[in-house]
Amino acid sequence: MLKSRTIAFVAMLALASVSPARALGPKAIEHSLDNGLKVILAEDHSSPLVIFQVWYRVGARDEVSGRSGISHLLEHMMFKGTKKHGSKVFSRTIRKNGGVDNAFTSRDSTAYFQILPSLRAGLSLEFEADRMKNLLLKDKDVIAERNVVMEERRLRSEDKPQNALFELVTATAFSSHPYRRPIIGWMEDLRSIEKDDLMAHYKAYYSPDNAVIVAVGDFDSERLFKDIRKKFGKLKPLPRPRSHVSAEPPQRGQRRVTLKRTETRLPYVLAAYHVPPFPEEDSYALEVLAELLSGGKTSRLYKSIVRDRQMALEAFAEYAGMYKDPYLFLLGATATEGTDIYELERALYEQANMLSESPPDEIELQKVKNSIEAGYIMGLDSLYMQAMTIGMSEMLGGWRLKDEYIKKIRRVSA
Repeated sequence: MLKSRTIAFVAMLALASVSPARALGPKAIEHSLDNGLKVILAEDHSSPLVIFQVWYRVGARDEVSGRSGISHLLEHMMFKGTKKHGSKVFSRTIRKNGGVDNAFTSRDSTAYFQILPSLRAGLSLEFEADRMKNLLLKDKDVIAERNVVMEERRLRSEDKPQNALFELVTATAFSSHPYRRPIIGWMEDLRSIEKDDLMAHYKAYYSPDNAVIVAVGDFDSERLFKDIRKKFGKLKPLPRPRSHVSAEPPQRGQRRVTLKRTETRLPYVLAAYHVPPFPEEDSYALEVLAELLSGGKTSRLYKSIVRDRQMALEAFAEYAGMYKDPYLFLLGATATEGTDIYELERALYEQANMLSESPPDEIELQKVKNSIEAGYIMGLDSLYMQAMTIGMSEMLGGWRLKDEYIKKIRRVSA
C-alpha cells in the first residue's frame, strides 16, 4: 500500500555523536440564519449538561507568510474581553456557574467551547455573540499574551526533540502549501505580530457567515435555536479575503533531514508519505492501515520491531489526514540502546512493504476494524466527543460524514 506512494521524507533525531451504519449519537438538526451562521443542534438528555461550541473556518492554513501562529495567538486574545465584558470575565463567569471553557486552533479551524449545566447554557450565547463582533484588543494584553505563546512554543516545540523534529519534517515535506508552517507559529513570526495584525485577522474571519455553532446536550432544540437567533441574528456577515492557499506540487524524489540534539539519549526515526485527506475513499483504508500496524501489542510493528527483534522501545503508524488538503501518513520509532538507526528505518519499511506480500487475513482485518469501531462508538458516550465529532466533520465537508465513518471502515478490504 505505502510502497506505491512517494516518500515525503525520512527524518532522524540522532545522538550528537551519531553519524549518518447507522446514525451514531443523538439525532442532529441543522439550521441556518439569514446572516450565514450555521447551527447544528443534537439533544441528549442523559445528563443535565450542555456542550456549546463555536467553530470558525480559519486556522494555520489561512495564514500568510510571515504571520504564522496568528490564528492561535488570536485564540488566546479572544479571552481578553470586549467593551461589555472585561478581560477574563467570560471564563470567570463560566466557572462560577459550574462550567468550564476552553479553545483550540488547528490547521483548518479555530473553535471555542463551554461545558455548562443545562440551566446556565444561555451564558454561552451571551458571551460568544459578544466576542464574535466586539473583541477589544489592547497593546499591553497583546504583548503579554504573545510572550505566553512564545514560552509555550519553547516548552512544547523547541525543548522537546521529537516535537522539534516533527516541525522540521513537516516543513520539509511541504514546499509551498501552508501546512508546512506550525500551528503555534515560527518564533520570529510571533515576535513580529502586533495588535493591528490581530485585529485585521479577526475582522477577516470572525463573522457569522464563517462560523458554525454546535450544541449537544440537555436542551429543547426549538427553544435553543430561538435563543441563538435572538443573540446572533443581528450580527452582519463580512466579505472573506481571497484564498491564498497554494497547491502542493508533486514531489520528485525522496527528501531526508537529520536533527542532532545533545540531550537526546536514544535516536528516533520518522518517515512520512503524502496521502489524501479525509473523507476521500482511500482515507478509510489508511485509518485501518495505521491500526493494523500499531494498534496495540498485537499490531505488526509492536510484535516485530518492539517485542521480537527488540529494536525499538516504541513504534507507531498514524494517518494524519483529518485536514482539508492532503497531508501525511507517519511511521516512527524510538531505537533501543545500541540499535543502529538505519537498521531500524529499514525495519519500518519492511513492515509497511510486507502488506503487499502478506496482507491481513479476514480474522486480522476484522479485529482491526472492530477495534476502530469500538473506539469510535465508545467515544460518543461523551457529550463533548459528540460535539467534537459533529464539528470536525462539518469542517471537513459536512457534519453528516460522522454517520458514514463506520460504514466506510467496514467496507475496507485487504
